[in-house]
Amino acid sequence: MFKYIKNDLPASIVVFFVALPLCLGIALASGAPLFSGVIAGIIGGIVVGALSGSQIGVSGPAAGLAAIVLTAIGALGGFENFLLAVVLAGFIQIVLGFLKAGVIGYYFPSSVIKGMLTGIGIIIILKQIPHFFGYDMDPEGDFAFMQVDGENTFSEIFKTFKYVSLGPTLIAAIGLAILVLWDKVLLKKAKIFRLVQGPLVAVVIGIIYVLMTTGKEAFGISSEHLVSVPIPSDISSFLGQFRFPNFGAIMSADIWITAFTIALVASLETLLCVEATDKLDPEKRVTPTNRELIAQGSGNIISGLIGGLPITQVIVRSSANIQSGGKTKMAAIIHGIFLLISVVLIPKLLNLIPLSVLASILLVVGYKLAKPALFKTMYQLGWKQFVPFIVTVLGIVFTDLLIGISLGMVVGVVVILIKSYQNSHFLHMEDVSNGDKKFKITLAEEVTFFNKGAILKELDQLPENAYLDLDVRKTRYLDNDIIEILEDFSEKARNRNISIKLISEKGIIDNPDSYIKFFNLNPKSN
Repeated sequence: MFKYIKNDLPASIVVFFVALPLCLGIALASGAPLFSGVIAGIIGGIVVGALSGSQIGVSGPAAGLAAIVLTAIGALGGFENFLLAVVLAGFIQIVLGFLKAGVIGYYFPSSVIKGMLTGIGIIIILKQIPHFFGYDMDPEGDFAFMQVDGENTFSEIFKTFKYVSLGPTLIAAIGLAILVLWDKVLLKKAKIFRLVQGPLVAVVIGIIYVLMTTGKEAFGISSEHLVSVPIPSDISSFLGQFRFPNFGAIMSADIWITAFTIALVASLETLLCVEATDKLDPEKRVTPTNRELIAQGSGNIISGLIGGLPITQVIVRSSANIQSGGKTKMAAIIHGIFLLISVVLIPKLLNLIPLSVLASILLVVGYKLAKPALFKTMYQLGWKQFVPFIVTVLGIVFTDLLIGISLGMVVGVVVILIKSYQNSHFLHMEDVSNGDKKFKITLAEEVTFFNKGAILKELDQLPENAYLDLDVRKTRYLDNDIIEILEDFSEKARNRNISIKLISEKGIIDNPDSYIKFFNLNPKSN
């Protein structure tokens, strides 16, 4: 587990700086105590990180649940009653895990997942522009189009330019310059620049700037533009921040309705994030989705028992982890430990961090998720991929995450129904080995993203040192999702010493380097 600590430790620091304002901001947007967001971040990092099968996913309080939490706290008659619903939601998620409901995660089309990543990247950029210029009316973590401060994403940006603060803007620009210099130049110069991450340097410079400009009206940064972690006066007041569920309300129907709502929404967000992070993972590892539901449920039980918000796996922190070079779950666990240590030992130091510097870090994260080149790539894949992709992007930007995903899914299904019919005999696998580990997979005429789960299962069951014949001679339509699965499996096959022979009407190809290139050049399979 500690083999990649040189990668995981620097990544955990970046994730910590991304997670801290989001934990506080989501709690504020949810109408919950600020400390409840920190608790969820700590539990999501340490407990869920330890139990999860995901190596690069990071869990914590989710922006997508903020509206549900805000409504539930008022409707259920208090925060303690709401905490009971969180605990019950955790048990429901564990049951869903044992019932193998995680298989749902395999049925999100690739175009929608890429649209989700791009949409979140765009919304991060748009939401951080006001914070970058020192306009902090809307809390961090409010990713919905209609904001809790009464504005929407775009009206907030237009309003920002009337209230630009010089100090926050200056240090944000310096921080952004450091991050770009680090990423584009210094990382290639020496190993020390990989160990000490740019975001850490930007935050340290930000703290120094605050200390040097305190009391200076023109360039100073006032407290409302800084991180605001609760500062307990003693151990008693620190422990007093923990809240406990009211088990006396367990028979309330409203409590159970809220619990099921949280469990279903949190599970859906987690499964979406799992699919997205697995796609971003450079090593193409596959997260066991049922185990993930059990891990998330366990985290929500503990979070609810001690006063924390509901937890899901979250794409902003997960993508920051991947972009920073995180290799194993230790990055998520260590970031949770950093959250715990920092709020206990150095809350006053944390409260010297400018929100605008953290905004510059998130701007870089957002840009890497929504690179312009991706739009061109998706367009070149054809309208069957581009339309669900762009609908998902626009849906997330102009509504919220779940509605955007739902719109993309609906369009994706309609596209598939228009272009193909579902063939139940999409896959035929046979053992032709006679003892020497030879297998043959014959794909049918129509293979769509609905078939992802079964194909992944069959490919993952192949033993090491095997020989696989992949017969696509009958295949007239092969969805891009299936091509990507084959592309990812070719990398795994090399690690497991599996030899692949692609049998097509054009002949036989041994261990093809690129399935994407082959099928894009073969009109029959597109």
